[in-house]
Amino acid sequence: MPEAALAAATSFDVPLLVFGAVLMGGALLSGIAHRSFLSLTALFVLAGFLLGEGGAGVLEIEAGSGFVAVLATVALVVILFRDGLEVEGEMLQREWRLPFRNLVVAMPITALIVALAAHAVVGLGWTESFLLGALLAPTDPVLSSSVVTNPRVPRVVRHSLNLESGLNDGLALPAVLALSAALRVGDQDFTWWQFVLQDVTLGFAYGIGLGFLATLVLPRTRGLAVGIPDHQKALYALGTAFATYGIAVLLPLEGNGLIAVFVCAITFGIRRPELRATFEARADDIVEIAKLGVFVVFGSLLTLDDLFADGWAAVGLVLVTLLLARPVAVWLALLGTRLRQDVIAFMAWFGPKGVATMTFSLLVLADEIPGNDQVFNLAALVVFTSILVHGLTDTPGSEWIADRVGADGQVTRAAVPAPAR
Repeated sequence: MPEAALAAATSFDVPLLVFGAVLMGGALLSGIAHRSFLSLTALFVLAGFLLGEGGAGVLEIEAGSGFVAVLATVALVVILFRDGLEVEGEMLQREWRLPFRNLVVAMPITALIVALAAHAVVGLGWTESFLLGALLAPTDPVLSSSVVTNPRVPRVVRHSLNLESGLNDGLALPAVLALSAALRVGDQDFTWWQFVLQDVTLGFAYGIGLGFLATLVLPRTRGLAVGIPDHQKALYALGTAFATYGIAVLLPLEGNGLIAVFVCAITFGIRRPELRATFEARADDIVEIAKLGVFVVFGSLLTLDDLFADGWAAVGLVLVTLLLARPVAVWLALLGTRLRQDVIAFMAWFGPKGVATMTFSLLVLADEIPGNDQVFNLAALVVFTSILVHGLTDTPGSEWIADRVGADGQVTRAAVPAPAR
């Protein structure tokens, strides 16, 4: 083996050993984690932190290395494809209005409030502030699993939070990419219409076209589809995700590969809804491994000095993000819905920051753009805090809303009878 190749392979020996050991330990401790306030997400991030730069220093990963960028990209491809597949199945259900309001109203307001706080409290420039807002706008049900799986929580609430968290990754992505591009080339040299025309528009076009083509190649009742085992169909769907990304970024007219993957998955799921359950049942482990790898790497890059480099300003930003931005945004988004105030309060609190923020932040950190370290550390502190506080309140919060709503499951205010004439 050539020296360069041997050195490259050896550099991954320790990370592979650590990741294997953490996977084994996480599996053994999963029962304890399920009964405690810590999720597996928290355990993997904490393991990465304790073994990385901020702890024992066993896991040494360069933030700007190609490994971090590749891991973040692979994780995003599988996560966005999985999220895109779920869109149609969820949207066909009756309760689509609440998540729709949270996506188109609450999410942008959350990003705006975080950006204003980052500029005013921390002193970030406007572009960096809006990038941080875009990073912290998505939510993650993994960090509040009891909320979306506890049958005592009203179904409409579980459905709304689950669908919102599934879709907001893809919706936040264009903003993160655009703002990163603006910082990379300089605010004065960045052309918004060119980015939208090329990256976003071509990303959508490639996603729709390749998703449609992939379903044609695998017809429903004839040809190659006959006799293919379900696990091979799941691999076919996963292959479609990676092929879509590769084609989108390698064509002479380059589009955004991640946007293409998300749109391709939506197209794929609409045309072949029967493959959605097949993919989820058989490719879920692959998605989980990619996510857990991101958690370990994310944790390994954190140090206490970096997390609190901005001092009390960083703490203030965390408080604004978790206690002000999300609650205000959700309250404004749900005005006029006749939802009970305790239900709105519950939905406003459970907007934890997780895998999307981690993965997008790793992409930003691996990119050579001004201020990426500071943006990453601020986002990381919010995620780290969210893991703890939402993990602590997950089960008690679910029981609280279940007791408040009661057996009838009524989540709306009682109608006020019209006065007699």
